[in-house]
Amino acid sequence: MNAQPLSATPADPAARRPATAVILAAGMGTRMKSEQPKVMHPLAGRPMLRYLLDHAAMVFDRIVVVVGPGMEQVAALAAPHQVVVQADRLGTAHAAAQAADLFGDGDVAVLYGDNPLITPESMRNLVACRATPGVGLALMAMRPRDPGRYGRIVSEDGLVRRIVEWADASEQERAIGLCNAGVLCAEAASFRRWLSMVRNDNAQGEYYLGDVVALAVAEGQQVRAVEAPEDELRGINSRAELAEAEACVQKRLRAAAMDAGVTLVAPETVFLSADTVFEPDVLVQPHVVFGPGVRVHRGAEIRAFSHLEGCVVGPGALIGPYARLRPGSDVGAAAHVGNFVELKGTTLGAGAKANHLTYLGDAAIGAGTNVGAGTITCNYDGVFKHRTEIGADCFIGSDAILVAPVAIGDGALIAAGSVITENVEAGALAFGRVRQENKDGRGAALRDALRKKKEQG
Repeated sequence: MNAQPLSATPADPAARRPATAVILAAGMGTRMKSEQPKVMHPLAGRPMLRYLLDHAAMVFDRIVVVVGPGMEQVAALAAPHQVVVQADRLGTAHAAAQAADLFGDGDVAVLYGDNPLITPESMRNLVACRATPGVGLALMAMRPRDPGRYGRIVSEDGLVRRIVEWADASEQERAIGLCNAGVLCAEAASFRRWLSMVRNDNAQGEYYLGDVVALAVAEGQQVRAVEAPEDELRGINSRAELAEAEACVQKRLRAAAMDAGVTLVAPETVFLSADTVFEPDVLVQPHVVFGPGVRVHRGAEIRAFSHLEGCVVGPGALIGPYARLRPGSDVGAAAHVGNFVELKGTTLGAGAKANHLTYLGDAAIGAGTNVGAGTITCNYDGVFKHRTEIGADCFIGSDAILVAPVAIGDGALIAAGSVITENVEAGALAFGRVRQENKDGRGAALRDALRKKKEQG
């Protein structure tokens, strides 16, 4: 199971007119107070624009992304879709007009890169509404729990008559629950014409896409609204709104995981990435974080307060509690990674165990090997990383320090507290520690000397 926020079947191009999606992604996101373009901020480990691109690709024949100057990072993310640059940020209608030459001859929908959670189903509903005989313009609408300062949609007999901004609305109009989400769809030639007619005689001196609605109504065109849930249509303009959108994405991911046969003991405490992959019968205890690139196989159990990223967990494996699996780690079938154990770039063979207080970095541990508490692979010499190779069915005693590069053969035993700097042959017993000496009476004498020194000040 892939815990994607949504899956959908691509639309059949033969069943409708060609359609182009224009995604406006030129905004700097001033309220985010970030040097990073707003649409690059992540949701569940994935840039928000990526969601909209992937969902739009399931519905539209062509995607055009409008970016601002110097937004090479956004343009690279948009590839292979066409990109145009809005050299001067003069408003949303101006941004859409930059793509007018790429509208084609079918229908055109204008979407917003900072409004990334619209599902393919809702996009299809928008396109289908526009394709209804007599409808010249379709727009997306929602009924938010708190309408706040959203523009209200004034309708009559099922047709949109106008959109009134909150600041200009009467008390009666402010009581309307249906709000404008800003997404529009129209036939390409009409859309081009209306964009060319939009004026900037407003307080901000900008060209607003919403003015297209009034132009369509003035021409006698039917304008209809397509409703979608608020969680799909919420915009992201601040860190607080980014957190709200993250909560929506996590809710979708958790629901998808549980629908696919994963047990989340306390779903609201588990955080997933957009690409987290689970097989059925996985058990996830509370307070677990899955970073990007994690695959968990059938029957594995991830115990509380563990953090996984860029790793594979084999069938029936047991992880945690309080375990950390870093990128490049691969835990074999029925292997154990216990409390306060960290793996980085390490393969743990089938049935192998590292149950306590251990760091295994850049290592390969064979099947059935037991790694004792406090074991460390010393993989970094200050300049280069080196590997540790441990064979199958080995016993690594507690507090062993394995100084890489080093290889330990199958079935070898490493005595507790050893420092291993040379290879160990298969079946051998290795000691690498200083010989213990006991000095009779020296402990008591030392304590007496220290006590006298303290008394003398």
